[in-house]
Amino acid sequence: MHYLDNPSRNLFFTGKGGVGKTSMACATAVRLADQGRRVLLVSTDPASNLDEVLGVTLGNQPTAVPAVSQLWAMNIDPEKAAAEYRERMVGPYRGVLPDAAVQSMEEQFSGSCTVEIAAFDEFARLLGDASATEDFDHIVFDTAPTGHTLRLLTLPSAWSGYMETNTSGTSCLGPLAGLQKQQAIYRSTVESLSDAERTTLVLVTRPEASTLREADRTSHELRELGVQNQALVINGMFRATDPTDEVAVAMQSRCESALETMPSGLSGLQRTEVPLAPQGLIGVETLRRVGQTHGDSSELPKRSDERVTLIESLPTLELIDQLAAQERGVIMTMGKGGVGKTTVAAAVAVALAERGLKVHLSTTDPAAHISAAMAADEISGLTISRIDPAEVTEAYRQEVLSTAGADLDDQGRELLEEDLRSPCTEEIAVFRAFADAVAEGEDGFVVLDTAPTGHTILLLDSALAYHREVSRQTNEVPESVQKLLPRLRDPGFTRVLVVTLPESTPVHEAERLQQDLRRAKIEPFAWVINQSLASLSVHDPVLLGRQQSERPYLQEVMNQHAKQAVIIPWQSTPPIGLDGLRELMKSEAIC
Repeated sequence: MHYLDNPSRNLFFTGKGGVGKTSMACATAVRLADQGRRVLLVSTDPASNLDEVLGVTLGNQPTAVPAVSQLWAMNIDPEKAAAEYRERMVGPYRGVLPDAAVQSMEEQFSGSCTVEIAAFDEFARLLGDASATEDFDHIVFDTAPTGHTLRLLTLPSAWSGYMETNTSGTSCLGPLAGLQKQQAIYRSTVESLSDAERTTLVLVTRPEASTLREADRTSHELRELGVQNQALVINGMFRATDPTDEVAVAMQSRCESALETMPSGLSGLQRTEVPLAPQGLIGVETLRRVGQTHGDSSELPKRSDERVTLIESLPTLELIDQLAAQERGVIMTMGKGGVGKTTVAAAVAVALAERGLKVHLSTTDPAAHISAAMAADEISGLTISRIDPAEVTEAYRQEVLSTAGADLDDQGRELLEEDLRSPCTEEIAVFRAFADAVAEGEDGFVVLDTAPTGHTILLLDSALAYHREVSRQTNEVPESVQKLLPRLRDPGFTRVLVVTLPESTPVHEAERLQQDLRRAKIEPFAWVINQSLASLSVHDPVLLGRQQSERPYLQEVMNQHAKQAVIIPWQSTPPIGLDGLRELMKSEAIC
């Protein structure tokens, strides 16, 4: 890991969901700690799985990792941080102001923006307040998927700018006094992020065209934010050891093709290539071996004729038959970032459209790749769109100004425009666009490729907060928003496909997602287990190891979590364009 030759104090890991940010962050933290450095490992991801990887229960305070001397870890829990932040803001007024006034303040602090700013408040304290981390030599941040990370990194400027120009004393976060106290820390945070002596941004990617493109975009956007000191980690590099193993040869070919077309913006970065591990990176001893080549074949699995035994999975075409039978409604693909939600959504949309059905494929994912999955092909009856935050926010601003602002005097209009510049306006606009997309399911099929799990749950949970917030700007709550939750909870209208990989973290994250959905009274329709090696004929030792490690997770999904499930095998050819998407829906896992 070249970025550890002369490591900076702060190390940031970011990248598209599912590329191995947590694994790389954990391996880096363990290696630094083993060298005698005092290290704090922090997750700012709403869907963190540090606990599982390190084998220790974590909270929002540093906890020693028993297996690694000198290493401490913590999760910034957004909901808990929001509750503590809310109490800091509201607590001093209990017993002082009337109960109704206190309740109103609590409502102001109950929206999704409060969750985000509270989590950022904790993040800023660690990065911008030197006294908070003075006991540590290095701070390693395992960050959220790309879209959320970029939003997190732009918040210092967004919130600082908003506070400096806001004159009303209130915002979507309630009274601004509490935020004003944090401005010095926020300013220090911005300085730390852009100081190459103090901070290194490690872009984690895989040897795949889409993740390399995403890393390039992230690199460019971070440079525009002033974060210049960047390094690149390509995780999961694979080289076949036996030319007769067709799957292994195809996997190596896919890696080589992706690297040959790697965007030029990444070529100048210091690069570390990490070999594909023969098992999931769970546990400290496994993390210590990250980056090592698998030269000792005695430690690797041997070829076996034994097959994975499972209960019968649902054929993919039968799943499409079930979905097509309702003739309209919403189909949502949900799951941890990087599991293939976009690809599955695009494949389902194509399969439905080719049956003569009207289908609209859309995404709320800020790091979406639907256009890449579909390539340049078109199909009759299928329309494709993306909910672009900038576009929907500007449209929402203009609508509010032309309606609620139409009869205001100059001072009132100025206050409204000021309110519409708050970072929360984007949340409202995107949420409404999501509700509008769901409403289209009344007239045909809408297939929604949703954002990574944490963001999606915040989006679904924000319905009531949206009502409260939008009432500050306009009294009109669109019908699509009013009917959103009933539509999502109607199993005859909305079908949720939980997408996962046959690995520990994606499966357990999907299980938590299913629990969250059920708490929201939304019942998943089926699980899709993507990129499985279980049914393929392989004898490369690394692939054998991964194939064997899938077994308990496939059985767990099929026997414990899913009412019905589809297993999609790993594809030798990347599933892009119409032919690739058609093949994905035809492929069957016979286990």
